[in-house]
Amino acid sequence: MAQRRWGSRSITAVAGLCVAAALAACTTSGDPSPAETTTSSARGSTSAAAPTKLEISDAGAKQLCDLIQPELSNWRVQGPTLGKIGLNALVHQWGLQQGGINGHILQDKSIVDTVTTKACPDVRQQAVDALELPNLAAGIAF
Repeated sequence: MAQRRWGSRSITAVAGLCVAAALAACTTSGDPSPAETTTSSARGSTSAAAPTKLEISDAGAKQLCDLIQPELSNWRVQGPTLGKIGLNALVHQWGLQQGGINGHILQDKSIVDTVTTKACPDVRQQAVDALELPNLAAGIAF
């Protein structure tokens, strides 16, 4: 029965990745310069302007940490290959919850490290160690 549950999780994770990839592909534009997305408040309002740095609210940063923390033990057990797939799904889910900032994350993957270093450095380090990465950005494929 445990295998069946894990298989369902795998299918769900793969389906989530496919949806995230499709949404990320739909949100890209022909404009080579990224638009600024400023996220403020826990609700995640956004506005577009000249290209500059993305700002993530403290609540948004905490949300990313809260998504990563329960997955740490799974990533340790699954190993870095499957863990990186989980990281991608998790980051894209978080990006969608933050007002669809996935396109911005893809252009500047270091956002994930910046946010987690500030909000939960211990969780970030555990994730980096479990996934055998130099930083979280290195594990984001799309």
